Amino acid sequence: MSGTSEGPTPAADLDRSAVTVSDIKASTRRGAAEETDGGPPAYRSVFAAAPLAMAVVDRDGLVADANEALGGLLGVGPAGLVGRSAADLLDLSSDARARHAYREVLRGRQAELRCTRRLKRPDGRSLWAQVTVAPLDGGTGGVLLSVTDVSGHRELQARLRHLQMHDPVTRLPNRTLFFERVTGALEAESFERSGTGRIGLCYLDLDGFKAVNDTLGHRVGDQLLAAVAERLTACAQEAGRTRPGVPLVARLGGDEFALLVEDSTGTEQVADLAESVLKSLQAPFDLSGQRLNVSASIGVVERHAAGTTATGLMQAADTTLYWAKVDGKDRWTLFDPERNAHLMTRQALASTLRPAIERGEFRLDYQPLVGMSDGRLRGVEALVRWDHPRFGLLPPNRFVALAEEDGSIVPLGRWVLATACRQARAWQLARPDDPPLFVSVNVAVRQVWDSDLVADVAEILAETGLDPSLLQLELTESAVMGSAGRPLQALQALSDMGVNIAIDDFGTGYSNLAYLSRLPVSVLKLDGSFVRGFQYEGTGAPPNPADEVVVEAMIALAHRLGLTVTAECVETPAQAGRLRRIGCDTGQGWLYSRPVSPDRISELMAGASYAVGNP
Repeated sequence: MSGTSEGPTPAADLDRSAVTVSDIKASTRRGAAEETDGGPPAYRSVFAAAPLAMAVVDRDGLVADANEALGGLLGVGPAGLVGRSAADLLDLSSDARARHAYREVLRGRQAELRCTRRLKRPDGRSLWAQVTVAPLDGGTGGVLLSVTDVSGHRELQARLRHLQMHDPVTRLPNRTLFFERVTGALEAESFERSGTGRIGLCYLDLDGFKAVNDTLGHRVGDQLLAAVAERLTACAQEAGRTRPGVPLVARLGGDEFALLVEDSTGTEQVADLAESVLKSLQAPFDLSGQRLNVSASIGVVERHAAGTTATGLMQAADTTLYWAKVDGKDRWTLFDPERNAHLMTRQALASTLRPAIERGEFRLDYQPLVGMSDGRLRGVEALVRWDHPRFGLLPPNRFVALAEEDGSIVPLGRWVLATACRQARAWQLARPDDPPLFVSVNVAVRQVWDSDLVADVAEILAETGLDPSLLQLELTESAVMGSAGRPLQALQALSDMGVNIAIDDFGTGYSNLAYLSRLPVSVLKLDGSFVRGFQYEGTGAPPNPADEVVVEAMIALAHRLGLTVTAECVETPAQAGRLRRIGCDTGQGWLYSRPVSPDRISELMAGASYAVGNP
């Protein structure tokens, strides 16, 4: 006989026979005297009649006597068992723990051993048996061994476990079994034995599956899931033909599936599997007279098993699946640590935005706006920065979009507006004899919708004493064009108050000039892409005539509409000269100054004018 250890089984699994081990042990005690006279033991009749399979084993571990029940169970006559090693017959030496316990019972140093073994009979059949070994009483030495067939119970347990661990719709392993396999693959003993020590995962869901359920019903939806499972299984089996193992295919819930590659050979292997899955799903599905076309989005993760947790692996896979969806669906996307780090940073910023406003972690820098005709400083644009305690000084493109998403742009925008107006008034009071500078502040559309921007501006101007004409509010072209209702009313009210309204990044959005004439706008800010097309000094690159023609036309039209024009991203004297020649009013860019602190603006106000570029 041969077998494998399966660990201890509860005593409740034993067959409650009419003749028990206790009966035999009691008979053994009563027959100890007879045994010394050479006659048959007194327990022999009880032992032989017992339906419980038993054997008496001597101190050397050899079978001294066995009953018919044991012979029938093992497929060997009782006489054929006598003299054989009980440990070999019942696989009691296959693991160190059982071997040691068995020896301790033989030596009388342990009360009992109970374990479960899978035994193989001479005819090739197998059975699960619970083996109990206990010392014999009566001073005879040796042990009494009993064996109970628990195969039926084990089979029932196996069926119940299969039902518990498999999805009833697709018959694939379910989420519980999947995570059990992942956890096992990531245990140190497992991947240290592995040839690669790596693990791969394809995590996918079907694009638009909800529409199938909603329009065709859950019955067709379940048929589709089962058909998809068949194709995924075929892909896994094909991938396993040239690899040591077949990837595990599991349904994690809904329309989510996973293919687990244990002992991965690298990213290429898992990527090839993802590609084969996409191709397999391209063929239409014929279900109950319905011809369906589906696609899938797949997140692919492949990494060293060491240092990886099941939770970390699934988080990476889930994030990558989201990227595949965002990138257009019907594709696989490989996990990118840098992209993930950026996402994590973005989430960290989003979660701390509002508290940062309350803690005063923001500051304003100011970039000069210079008159093109005389080179004098006319105004400044206020640009917000976040002095983050962890990530350092962050420019607005790192957090303004987040603030617009969660609504914190409203309190942040109000703080920027109040700080900029207060600073503009301070410059004016510091140099009362100089022409005052105007301050330009960017405004998000959400500030108009989610707050009373007109009331906020009026209150801030009253508090700071700044003249409304020295405040310019910038909105992007896409935000202003097509404005109606409340936004348009707010812009009109601000214009009536004396505040200047500027359209930022003009020329990149709608460019609806006819509509522009009906808006309360006083300034156009040309997008830097037009200015960059102008000739650069020292580059040898020829100027782009089309850019100059377009800019000149926009400037001329703006002037006919009574608007002034500011050019962004002016970086060379040649650019400034050409802009001045075609009539641009104001310039802004690194030629004049990068965004600087309020103190530096005070120094620039006291200095000479900027040099005027030549055409």
